[in-house]
Amino acid sequence: MNRLIPIATACTLAMGAALPSHAQEADTVVATVGDTAITLGHVAAYRASLGEQVNQMPAQQLYDAVLDQLISMAVLADGREVGEVEQIFIDNERRSQLARAAVLDLQEQPVEDAEVQAAYEEMFGDFESSPEFNASHILVETEEEAADLIAQLEDGADFATLARENSTGPSGPSGGELGWFGPGQMVPAFDQAVQEMDVNAIAGPVQTQFGWHVIKLNDTRQTEAPSLDEVRDELAQQVLSERITNEIETRREAADITIAEDAVDPSVINDPSILAR
Repeated sequence: MNRLIPIATACTLAMGAALPSHAQEADTVVATVGDTAITLGHVAAYRASLGEQVNQMPAQQLYDAVLDQLISMAVLADGREVGEVEQIFIDNERRSQLARAAVLDLQEQPVEDAEVQAAYEEMFGDFESSPEFNASHILVETEEEAADLIAQLEDGADFATLARENSTGPSGPSGGELGWFGPGQMVPAFDQAVQEMDVNAIAGPVQTQFGWHVIKLNDTRQTEAPSLDEVRDELAQQVLSERITNEIETRREAADITIAEDAVDPSVINDPSILAR
């Protein structure tokens, strides 16, 4: 085990399990390595980079492990000059952090009701109601089997029971129920039959590429646009997303961007020797 771990643990215990609230600041120095200060902000940022994989660790254990890692990093980095390759990674990370901060600034700006209303009207302003169907079916291999099932239904047999006993389709175990669907969602012959049926009517035998169907129309309804409240959160997220996209496009248009066309072979992106020391 790294011999720095007991030292880090000792420092932590010396500070106490619960620091005064005024000390819980990002610039609070929690350790030093020579002239290098490791702050609570460094600890918190490194912990954030670990994501959810460490959520189950006790806070003390996690704190100790993160601090120990930061100390190890500091002693390895001490006195080392930033080389060309290292600077490339540092540049990318710096830009990434600053871009993330810019995005957070945009996300923290409140979404106004008028923006949500405008997004709702754009999405659903031209909404046209259309029919939906709720149907069940029994799928069998031959027309004769389908005709026999229709005869049984006409004599009072239960549709769901016949479906469970006879249907070869995946909906058989659930009594043949297909749920709600709209025009064009089923194969043409099936779709046409359903659209011409009355509620509770039986149709068939209807042939499709899957076999022969006996169909029961359970119910119909007209689709309706969701209310504003039902989609408010979704629309607010859309407004935020568009806000970020628009900001990026605005800044790109204002920036002096030059791309060196045909300057490199794109396949070189997969060549690790580009970053060879």
